Amino acid sequence: MCLYGSCGVKLLPKHFLRGGFLRVADARGQTESLSPGTTWARPITLVLLSVILVLGAFPSDASAQGQHEDEIVANLAGGRAIVHVAKDVIIFAAIDQPVERNSIPPRVMDIDATHIGILFGASEWRIPADPKPFRLDRNFQRVGRGDPRYQTAPGEGDTDLETIGIAFLEKLRPLVAQLHHKLEFSPEEPIFQIVMIGYAPNDYGPEVWVMEFRMEQEQIATRGDYWQTRVQRPRFTQLYPPEKRAPRTIVESRFPPDAKGRTLTELIQGNDPHITHLGSGEPRFAKVIDNLRGGQAQKAAAVDSADFLRAVLPLIAGDAKFVLGTFEERRGVEWMVPPEEPVEKEQEDKNRPPDAPTLRRPPKP
Repeated sequence: MCLYGSCGVKLLPKHFLRGGFLRVADARGQTESLSPGTTWARPITLVLLSVILVLGAFPSDASAQGQHEDEIVANLAGGRAIVHVAKDVIIFAAIDQPVERNSIPPRVMDIDATHIGILFGASEWRIPADPKPFRLDRNFQRVGRGDPRYQTAPGEGDTDLETIGIAFLEKLRPLVAQLHHKLEFSPEEPIFQIVMIGYAPNDYGPEVWVMEFRMEQEQIATRGDYWQTRVQRPRFTQLYPPEKRAPRTIVESRFPPDAKGRTLTELIQGNDPHITHLGSGEPRFAKVIDNLRGGQAQKAAAVDSADFLRAVLPLIAGDAKFVLGTFEERRGVEWMVPPEEPVEKEQEDKNRPPDAPTLRRPPKP
């Protein structure tokens, strides 16, 4: 059986650019130095599930039916995340592109005081006997960057990224551990993916990362066709800022990563007639487009850039639903196109500053 469907994917491993050099790290923290401009990608196979992540074969008799009736399943979120780091603001969007009939939309959540996340893949799990699903965007306990539980060894990455990744890893572990049938998947296939958007510590500035979680299985010989499933430590890919002297433009991430269609940056650079028409009809948009084509996205005016993305999203999303918002380090998130469901209040962190960003809408007077 398949986890996601059959398609080809290119994934990048963990890239660290904070410190003036580029390091690549795998899930075990092993690192390799790469010169600026080097890319490392490898094709893998991602499988798209029809309907849900089915965790086991269909039972052949009544006793097997009773044995497997409470097996855990996961609902997948598919689509695109688009991020424009403009002047003094980050503009983000998530387009819902279902990968199965009962897909859930990509969901946006608070991660810590200076980051939000867009969740893709298996972000919702359920047991048939329990009507209430377990959602990874709910009941997320914030963890401070200096939490001693998550201190990492040298070479494993920046503490704040590892801290956030391990917090999600601990939520995934008991769910994935309930998978005891052989699954046809590559160890390189992500089961869960987060696009993390926000502001790095020490005045590093805006950053965008993709955090991916993969699984591995081991057969327990003494128990017949019984498999032990584990989720691996997260891998990170830095999307923004780019390498030194590289152009700065809109960045995008997809799930599954091989989803067809040109990126917004490719449309802009390719002089797509719809994009060109927007610029010709609105001088503000023309200036934003010039900044993007010139690799100076960070110089585009905040309001003009947000309005431009609001105008262009229906052109690239078609009939698909999307959300759109802006994120500032001090003011937090402001929605331009809010999600249809309310954002649940997260568990409070006692060390959270009172003026920290939040996805919750302020109460109306």
